[in-house]
Amino acid sequence: MSAPRPAASPTGTGALGVLFTVVFLNLVGFGLVIPLLPFFGESLGAPTWQVTLMFSAYSLGQFFGEPLFGRLSDRLGRKPVLLLTLAANAIGYVALAFAPNIWIAITIRLFTGFGAGNVSTVQGYVADVTPPERRASRMGLIGAAFGAGFIFGPGLGSVLTRPELGQLGYQIPLFTAAGLAALALVGVAVLLRESRARAAPEAPRTPFLAGLRRARANPVVSRVLLVTLIYMAGFSGMESTFAFWTAARYEWGAREVGLAFMVIGVVSVVTQGILAGRLARRFGESRVLAAGCLLFGTGLVAQVVSPAESLVVVFMGLGAFGMAMTMPNISAMISRAVAPDEQGAMLGLNMAASSSARILGPVAAGAIFSAVGHDWPFLIGALFTVPAAMMALNADARKIKSYMPYA
Repeated sequence: MSAPRPAASPTGTGALGVLFTVVFLNLVGFGLVIPLLPFFGESLGAPTWQVTLMFSAYSLGQFFGEPLFGRLSDRLGRKPVLLLTLAANAIGYVALAFAPNIWIAITIRLFTGFGAGNVSTVQGYVADVTPPERRASRMGLIGAAFGAGFIFGPGLGSVLTRPELGQLGYQIPLFTAAGLAALALVGVAVLLRESRARAAPEAPRTPFLAGLRRARANPVVSRVLLVTLIYMAGFSGMESTFAFWTAARYEWGAREVGLAFMVIGVVSVVTQGILAGRLARRFGESRVLAAGCLLFGTGLVAQVVSPAESLVVVFMGLGAFGMAMTMPNISAMISRAVAPDEQGAMLGLNMAASSSARILGPVAAGAIFSAVGHDWPFLIGALFTVPAAMMALNADARKIKSYMPYA
């Protein structure tokens, strides 16, 4: 039985250029919506714990979508999966604009999250057209596209969001996000070539539970999945409560929150586009991953103890620098540690771990914010970055003597 073979070789740099643009457009739409969600939820009369459920519902959808679409992209090809998920994104944004209450909004976010489960497919495409020794660098370039989208998205959202206009003030940015997702869909349809041939009909499938068992048996992948689970819970907890935290401390609104999130995008672009690959080649992927976890935790603590409002953005930048070093190195470590025909499935499991953390993180952070205090979601998230860093160091394949990664 034959596994999918690479399709008739798309040019690596040309395909990545198209993919970079598509990811950028999609993430502008995603980043545009994130800062306005807390205020959109409040406009529906929802308390903090219900608003944070919109973040968790999106991630719950991704939890199921990522491994499914990752496996489908291994079997059917990357391009059809990207087309399907981008279409679901556009529909989800339009539906959210007309949500009459918070529970309908949460349900729509669940659907949109399922449709947004295409990150592992993007990473699988990069792995298809990139030699192993350059994957950390090129995963960093795609991460930079995510970051670039997160520069313009929150900034655009802060300009387009007009609470004084009522429902229309939130519909305008949501319609814009839908339009950007549709534009990305057209870009994939017209410009992106398939990187994998369709699998033969008799090719074996890898069910979700079987994939989990294979991931547990792989000493690199199993450790890296735990790193993703731990650090992402801290980030998503911060992300979902940041607007409420700054409102409580500094009386910030959607504009200030959107501009603050732009800092994460700027730092991510510079770090992932220029530094991540070079640092990984010099110090090793696992060490750079561990350092990134610790720097992110340091940034969270620094935000809490910040002596001045103006320094909050500086400390967000420090945490963003650490975060930007995590994703490309995790993706590269997984792609080097599994066979080519399992890359989509294993990268999908990693995104499922990320989604699991993004389900639990906002729920826990919202409860802690309301019951204990507004600083504690940040402090607890920072605490968990220490075991994440230790797990990252233990995921170094060179130290696992009985294991030979694919490279």
